[in-house]
Amino acid sequence: MTEWKTYRLADLCDTISDTYKGCADEVVLINTSDVLEGKCLNHTKEPNRNLKGQFKKTFKKYDILYSEIRPANKRFAYIDFDATNYIASTKLMVLRHNEKIEPLYFYYILQSQSIIDELQMLAESRSGTFPQITFAELSRLEVKLPNREVQRQIFGILGAIDDKIENNRRINNNLEQQAHALYKQWFVDSSTVKLGDVVKTTSGGTPSRSHMEFYVGKYGWVKSKELNSSFITKTEETITDDAIAKSAAKLLPAKSILIAMYGATVGQYAILSQPMTCNQAVCALLPNENYPYTYLFMVAKNIKEELANKAIGSAQQNISQVIIKDIDISSDIEKIKQFHKIVCPHFEVMEKNQKENETLATLRDTLLPKLMNGEIKL
Repeated sequence: MTEWKTYRLADLCDTISDTYKGCADEVVLINTSDVLEGKCLNHTKEPNRNLKGQFKKTFKKYDILYSEIRPANKRFAYIDFDATNYIASTKLMVLRHNEKIEPLYFYYILQSQSIIDELQMLAESRSGTFPQITFAELSRLEVKLPNREVQRQIFGILGAIDDKIENNRRINNNLEQQAHALYKQWFVDSSTVKLGDVVKTTSGGTPSRSHMEFYVGKYGWVKSKELNSSFITKTEETITDDAIAKSAAKLLPAKSILIAMYGATVGQYAILSQPMTCNQAVCALLPNENYPYTYLFMVAKNIKEELANKAIGSAQQNISQVIIKDIDISSDIEKIKQFHKIVCPHFEVMEKNQKENETLATLRDTLLPKLMNGEIKL
């Protein structure tokens, strides 16, 4: 029978704070915004020539970058590429495993919800503007650990699920790029009409928080931070019929296109997989026979940066439905319908893959604690 031993994380890793000395002519700076749920999202971004002498941390393959800010946001990444001439911002811990633990197993430990919840609780217990953790706090957490052979078996199971999720993401990214390339080829220089003249828009509202029974319903309630540049199939919170009746929230049809109007997410967009509601920080574009959801999704994708640049306000950057309605879109209805016919199958596959990924992620997150506590025998 495999023996499991209890260790503190300090027994399994070190924090690396090797300072970038400005030796390389070009380096890639990775910030907290560049990592999410195990992936280094922007490791192919352009190098920067102006970082010499700045206090940043170096890292290498098999290290883990872990944000000190808001652990619940899951800003961490396993480095699976050659990280020569890459540096990390000071708000990212660089964690390096030792001989007691496999690097991927260490990553799955840090990904486990129990660890994230405990770190978030520690962060919120500290005073300051941002919930923050330190390596000292992380290092005191205890975990059960089998031998390295069992570790490899466990992360082999979890890794197979993650590989399928990543493959679906790559397929979706490729399909979206194909649709976007066709959109730019057909519509960038076409005759135009104002969006608000041909497409209905609306927004939502927030049911009273003094009636928490409003938030145990069957309708997804989308907040601007949940706009994911893809299909939204579920939300953090749901609301009831009564909540809709007693607030500005409205039930939006499936395939509505959502665009964020307030705060740091201005211009971010998404598409509803099923009928849902949203808050007042979100504008909804309602597709119609002449302007189907596939075309409106590409419009939203194409104007993201334009809307962000139009944001106004010093305390909170924002735009309005008026600005969105004033956007120029194509008036060539026949070409739009032809575009929809070509790319609609792409979107159907993208939606299917998105739903499958959420099912796989739930399976992985259910298996992870059971495998790592020895509850499931291998």
